[in-house]
Amino acid sequence: MASQIEDSSDETSSASEDLPGSAIPASNLLSAVAPTNPTSIPDIIAALRSIDALHGLADHEYHWLASHGRERVAENRVIVFRQGEPAHHLNIILKGEIYVHRRNSGSISLFIGRTGQITGKLPFSRMTSWGAEGSSSGSLWILDFHEDEFPAMLLAIPSLAQLCVSILLDRVRDFSRADLQAEKLIALGKLAANLSHELNNPAAAAQRAAFSLSSKIDRIKELCSLGRLFRSDEELASYIEWTARSLEAIKKEVPAGTDAEGSLLDNDREDEFIDWLEKHQVTAAWSVAPALAEAKMRIDQLDELASLISPASLPAALTSFATSLDSRSMVAAISDSSGRIFSIISAIKDYSYMDQAPIQEIDLVQSVENTLALLHPRMHDMVVLRDYDSSLTTITAYGAELSQVWTALIENAIDATKGRGTLKVSSRLKGEMAFVEIWDDGTEIDPVLSSRIFEPFFTTKPLGQGLGLGLDTARRIVSKHFGSISMQSAPQATCFQVQLPLDRPQIY
Repeated sequence: MASQIEDSSDETSSASEDLPGSAIPASNLLSAVAPTNPTSIPDIIAALRSIDALHGLADHEYHWLASHGRERVAENRVIVFRQGEPAHHLNIILKGEIYVHRRNSGSISLFIGRTGQITGKLPFSRMTSWGAEGSSSGSLWILDFHEDEFPAMLLAIPSLAQLCVSILLDRVRDFSRADLQAEKLIALGKLAANLSHELNNPAAAAQRAAFSLSSKIDRIKELCSLGRLFRSDEELASYIEWTARSLEAIKKEVPAGTDAEGSLLDNDREDEFIDWLEKHQVTAAWSVAPALAEAKMRIDQLDELASLISPASLPAALTSFATSLDSRSMVAAISDSSGRIFSIISAIKDYSYMDQAPIQEIDLVQSVENTLALLHPRMHDMVVLRDYDSSLTTITAYGAELSQVWTALIENAIDATKGRGTLKVSSRLKGEMAFVEIWDDGTEIDPVLSSRIFEPFFTTKPLGQGLGLGLDTARRIVSKHFGSISMQSAPQATCFQVQLPLDRPQIY
């Protein structure tokens, strides 16, 4: 049974939001109001008798509800309750539907309240304000009961107490499921964005390399008659032997220095090769030199080749060799890019534990590393420190759900440091408990707010930039594993600590 969302937060929001499918701002829509001509008591009783949840009430109990309730009616797309406003009424939907959504969750619908459902603030509920926006879908007729009448209602209709408790339990289950689904959709969007970035680069590199390789193959065909340029078979054999030795030396060559230093050295070598090639009458030296420099060739190797073959054969031989080096480089680029794509796909499968049982033996370190790999695009400017306890064994857990915990905590650190700080991930074993800590040197969490950070829908982000469900989801998942999660924060030192039991298969 669906019912209105319960939210203990006292936060209110003055921002107006468009209703899905409507071009009219919610703040400009009319509210549901009392009908101009009140419905007769017998007609209200007839409508109440059609509600399954109220079946079995006595005639005088139906009459009490009909005579003490306040009618409200509305046409299509009219506000029934506003997010953030105080909630004081129980609502019985006699006719029509109420579309419920949160302003900062876009078009994600929490549920649709339909004819015959009991919603709003119920007896025994701690609800203080509306946690979402409700608007009519078509013609609507509802019956309201103010909270001040709850004691009298329960005295007049004792069976409503059990009904209200049942609705509250259903409400917690239904909205926990809806919140989790919304969080999954957000996580899926972030994952898709990361994958789009990560897969685009290697795929583009593979595409460029394949295109260039095609042109190089055409160039190789042009040089297929190279053997006829040599004066003898011995000279051709010498060239082939020199090629084999040079390629073997290139494979063993280890690039020195950083990428920036290596780029500068390659530029210097290109100038040297251009001078050498022009001296030996090699045409288009500028197009041959880059391949030789990138392969870390040496001038003395070229001198050796010049001593083995005739000057007339040297230009074509070096051009052919440089073309071969270019082709090899492109093949390596395609191979590396493909390998990177496969490693990303593997990380996705490991992150989500795709094609695996929900409950299994989980390597916590690998689980955290899979999350770091997928969040890598957002951490280019961050320093990541790792301190893993080698004695930490596997634990019995829901692997995919633990991945959501690490995602929430690491993303929290990224936001706190604006993607430019230091992230430290550590794990250790203490007794029968595994500890995972995620530190960052970002903005301190205000001590006044620290007691609320695990509350659902509580967020310090601007409206529309977060649902406030990440840490709540992490807390619920850790609790599901009979573990605990805590936080301590100081200037430039915020730590989230997760404790998980090593082996509790019986709890699942």
